[in-house]
Amino acid sequence: MTVPRQRALIGAAGSRPCTLVVCRGCCCGDARKHPGYDHDWQLTRLRTAAADSAGAFQVRTTDCLGPCDQANVIVVQPSATGRRAGGRATWVGFAMDDDCTDEILSWAMAGGPGVAAPPATLELQFIKAPTAARKGRIGSRRS
Repeated sequence: MTVPRQRALIGAAGSRPCTLVVCRGCCCGDARKHPGYDHDWQLTRLRTAAADSAGAFQVRTTDCLGPCDQANVIVVQPSATGRRAGGRATWVGFAMDDDCTDEILSWAMAGGPGVAAPPATLELQFIKAPTAARKGRIGSRRS
């Protein structure tokens, strides 16, 4: 019987921090769709917290994650440590209010998926990732 070998993570992948992927495509971050909410403030807050986290987590934006009817969407990706512990990307929908932003930040600071349990109230906003057919339309940009 052959025992499968674990793949060694090399380079940046071996120490990748928890990553918040923030949708800022057609619906997420759109003041016309969600008037009265300061989308720029939320993104600035997330980026400022990441910069102050001493590398605990990072923030990226993407053009469109897909589930536009559940905007704003943020995906919390596990760190390399979290992934090795079984953590998987977690999709959070309707992520617009201050409480949700606070909970996402506290979870990312604590290590994110696979390292720390999410706040119980944040779990109520977890959504399913789009299907594989829809993922082909999703584009990403680093920022």
